[in-house]
Amino acid sequence: MATNSAMYASSRRRQSPSLEAFLSPVDLSNVPLIQTLSSISSEIVSCFRNVRFSFQQRNSRSLIRKLQVFTVLFQHLAEDSSLSPTETLCFKELYLLLHHSKFLLRYCSHSSKLWLLLQSPSLSSFFHDLSKDYSTLLDILPVDSLCLSHDVREQVKLLHKHSSSRLFVDDSDETLRNRLYTFLNEFENGSVPNSEELSFFFFEKLGIKDPISYKSEIEFLEEQIKSHGCDLEPTRSVINGFIDITRYVMFLLFKIQDGDEWSVDNIKKQRTSLISEEIENTFTTLPQDFTCSISLSLMNDPVIVSTGQTYERSSIARWIQEGNSTCPKTGQKLVDLSVVPNLALRQLITLWCEVTGSSHDSPKESLPKEFQTRASTEAKRATVSILVQNLADGSELAAREIRFLSRTATETRRFIVEAGAIPHLRRLLKSEDALAQENAVTSIFNLSLDEENKSLIMEEHSCLEPIMSVLVSGLTSKAKEMAAGTLYTLSLVHDYKKTIANADGCIESLALVLQKGTVRGKKDAVYALHNLWLHPDNCSLMVNQGGVSALVGALGDEAVAEKVAAVLGVVANLQLGAESIGREESVVNGLMEVMRCGTPKGKEKAIATLLQLCTTGGAVVVEKAVKTPALAVLTRKLLLTGTERAKRKAISLSEVCNGCDQNKQR
Repeated sequence: MATNSAMYASSRRRQSPSLEAFLSPVDLSNVPLIQTLSSISSEIVSCFRNVRFSFQQRNSRSLIRKLQVFTVLFQHLAEDSSLSPTETLCFKELYLLLHHSKFLLRYCSHSSKLWLLLQSPSLSSFFHDLSKDYSTLLDILPVDSLCLSHDVREQVKLLHKHSSSRLFVDDSDETLRNRLYTFLNEFENGSVPNSEELSFFFFEKLGIKDPISYKSEIEFLEEQIKSHGCDLEPTRSVINGFIDITRYVMFLLFKIQDGDEWSVDNIKKQRTSLISEEIENTFTTLPQDFTCSISLSLMNDPVIVSTGQTYERSSIARWIQEGNSTCPKTGQKLVDLSVVPNLALRQLITLWCEVTGSSHDSPKESLPKEFQTRASTEAKRATVSILVQNLADGSELAAREIRFLSRTATETRRFIVEAGAIPHLRRLLKSEDALAQENAVTSIFNLSLDEENKSLIMEEHSCLEPIMSVLVSGLTSKAKEMAAGTLYTLSLVHDYKKTIANADGCIESLALVLQKGTVRGKKDAVYALHNLWLHPDNCSLMVNQGGVSALVGALGDEAVAEKVAAVLGVVANLQLGAESIGREESVVNGLMEVMRCGTPKGKEKAIATLLQLCTTGGAVVVEKAVKTPALAVLTRKLLLTGTERAKRKAISLSEVCNGCDQNKQR
């Protein structure tokens, strides 16, 4: 398969500082210039002389030998040398070539083995181009005029004479690369390659010999996909296939054990720890670049328009749908209405949210069908089969890997269910090991995202009781929150709403998560309580067991206040709900705070809920609203600046409050 040199160059630039950053030392000449070159070449030789390159061995060694000759040359010139203009120009060009060499050698020594193998032809081409550049420079370098000893001059001339202009592609590397594609083709044809051959290839031929190395390989390939999107060669679908094959071989070779090397996020945490620390120390408030200039909110799915500006995808889409054809920020005409995902900014926002504990709803990844190859599918199926068998054999740690796989595609979750994982995960919900319990409940939550699995979880495998046990008395707060999230997804089915609400401790425990959980846990608790309220038989339970009170109390939590305001609007549609909300002293002030500080949509929800309370809850609620002086000011402000719906609600609320005042005066 042909490779794309431009893609490789782009990949190199994203891995390390751009080559354009290495400018020729225009302020150096004579001895300082030679000393600088000597220092750089010595450093490169010292760093890479003893490195064992997995691939591109001959090309790398040949380049290092060239640099050794140049190092000797510079050392002889460093003490005292007066350079002519031609010599100075040559050595400044050589400065750039040295940095190119350092960059290429670092890339070949630090990149994933699989990635290097896939890029073998392109890498060979880059070594060839660099070799030609050195040869060209030696053509014009006036060696005879340099102050050199006879031996050094002969070494330089010999180097020039033997500089090869022939592209060298290592036959052994190509053989391995072709064999790798053979395994991919076998999976693509619907068959699993011979386990011994596959294991021998990865373990002995590629030298990937421990779990952490496999995970590092997988993550490196995943990073290429994230960095380059569709601009990949091999294609994204091929790389996805190799990722799934590598994961399969890892579980084929190694028994799942505890320890850092089996931690799914261990490698990623190591790579981002310094960045996280820097973000934590630098950004104590929300960086302006993280907010959309249209919605003024934190971006979840940032995209770039043709003018180079970045906006939240939904906001710019709405802007364009409304008939606008200019950039909202610059006013320039959008020559192209298409958008490109800003993947780098999205990753940075996600990391910032993780470090600061802020709310962030990452967009769901939806790969086009062309990226879901049969090779990837069959490799995933084989991997799941191994994991579920380990789970059946009593390996609690297998649940961790199932948790990881189940968070991805619907297809993978289907494989997990078909392999019979749910009964084994159900058993682990009662585990006395905190991590095993957390992995199990998170896996079941992931499986419950698909409609066809909900009945299996609730009916066929009777998981509600152990899920409730985790919610009420789980061993970690994370497990409790994941149980709340699972109840939210299961309660989307109307027939399960009553059953869930009647489970012992359900509503009280959801209320507790809403009060004390993380942002994600609070959101899931809000949605779960909302779903339960929608069944008419649950309304009195929600009132009596503190569900409604908990929702009102959450109005004071900025992270979920707007969502709570919307849910309270639904609750207030029933008189029982409106009266229950109206008895809460903080409800009017809570809704007014959202009207004051919320997003335009949040303000709309808050005033709509307050109007619904005044309409359905009776005079008690209206009187509370009228007694709040700031309400009139906020209502008038929404009349001027709110959405169209907010303006209509503001007019109606004003009429209700004015009617109450007139009745009092009479």
